[in-house]
Amino acid sequence: MEASHSTVRVDLGRAIREALFAGLIAFGILLPLIGFNTVQNIHNELVLETRWALLAAMVAIIAGGRFLYALLVTPWLARRAHAPRRAHAPAWRAALGRWFAPFAIGFAIVYPPLALALSGPQGAAKWVDNFGVQILIYVMLGWGLNIVVGLAGLLDLGYVAFYAVGAYSYALFAKTFGLSFWLLLPIAGCLAAFWGILLGFPVLRLRGDYLAIVTLAFGEIIRLILINWVPVTNGYAGISGIPRPSFFGIPFNADDNGFAARFGLEFSPIYRTIFLYYLILALAFVTAAITVRLRRLPIGRAWEALREDEIACRSLGINTTNTKLTAFAMGATFAGFAGSFFAARQGFISPESFTFMESAVIVAIVVLGGMGSLVGVAAAAVIMIGGTEIMRELDFLKAIFGSDFDPTQYRLLLFGFAMVLIMIWKPRGLIATREPSAFFKESKTVAAEFVREGRG
Repeated sequence: MEASHSTVRVDLGRAIREALFAGLIAFGILLPLIGFNTVQNIHNELVLETRWALLAAMVAIIAGGRFLYALLVTPWLARRAHAPRRAHAPAWRAALGRWFAPFAIGFAIVYPPLALALSGPQGAAKWVDNFGVQILIYVMLGWGLNIVVGLAGLLDLGYVAFYAVGAYSYALFAKTFGLSFWLLLPIAGCLAAFWGILLGFPVLRLRGDYLAIVTLAFGEIIRLILINWVPVTNGYAGISGIPRPSFFGIPFNADDNGFAARFGLEFSPIYRTIFLYYLILALAFVTAAITVRLRRLPIGRAWEALREDEIACRSLGINTTNTKLTAFAMGATFAGFAGSFFAARQGFISPESFTFMESAVIVAIVVLGGMGSLVGVAAAAVIMIGGTEIMRELDFLKAIFGSDFDPTQYRLLLFGFAMVLIMIWKPRGLIATREPSAFFKESKTVAAEFVREGRG
């Protein structure tokens, strides 16, 4: 008993020391970043103000988190490392894996009517657009990048470039030639795939960090082209007045030939929002179906072989050039689809919508969700994008830290915190699927049966 009590005392003291050390480091780092802030007063002068309450709260959160980690998580990790491996997953985990995807699909289908019934037309417009549509855009982008990063193992930090190509392709063709959304959707995907192949050729011999640097540079090149090619892209001013998609030729306006008048309904913007939700939901389902099908085809098996060992993949006779190019092309195609939808939904695009931060968020979604897992990527998109949108609704924090406090400014801190937790708890992501998709089946011949029964 005395030994156990002393062990607890030692662990508690160590946790306190680690918490104080973490708080001291956090105070030193956050003091110039958060403790002081420059504001403009009524005399148009810059004044340095202090934010001690916010600084103290963040230091306390970091120190408290480190204390709980050292007190609870570290012993749990030690016990888990020495615990015997179980041959099979628990029954509840198997049931959760079996029913999670159907439940999520069903909830996604009934989400707009549910939001409409609970919040009314005004509230449903916000919940469906800011949460539903926004999350599904990143789900589709995550599934597209999952082909490149999760299946083929090619780290792409410039994925937002294909997103921008799809958006600007739709905007320019729609405004210049008056083509419809349904015609420009495949065109935007094909143009994005073309740029994906162009990116693939220079990086055929690169791996790891070098590949990431080149793809990052490619994304910045596309963004700079959009900024400086003013006669075509209008530079920083962007492109406005982009035509919106229609419901089989029926526009969503208040005219006599509009959607509401055609179906005898009162005009409301919620109809366009619900239509856009189901449109991006259908595009996301198409992306998931094609990804699942491609993974079972020879090209999908080649992607997985390339991810595991490129040298062994080449030694087996697989054309790694075509394998990499198809991965970049397919991932870019889905980004082009998402970009064209984004332009049609917003009605306005500019280069500021396609910065490196967007690529970082998409990569974080794939890594946090589990590379190669469609369900994991979707769950990570819901957590990260939905969490960011929920932070905008936390008005009570402004009453604590001041009216100028914006919780969304600290979402990167939360992303980093989430990445650290995932690396500790689930190093391969929330739902890791690194198992091969092809297995050798046992040959059931007469000779095999005799050998199995001991008669051979």
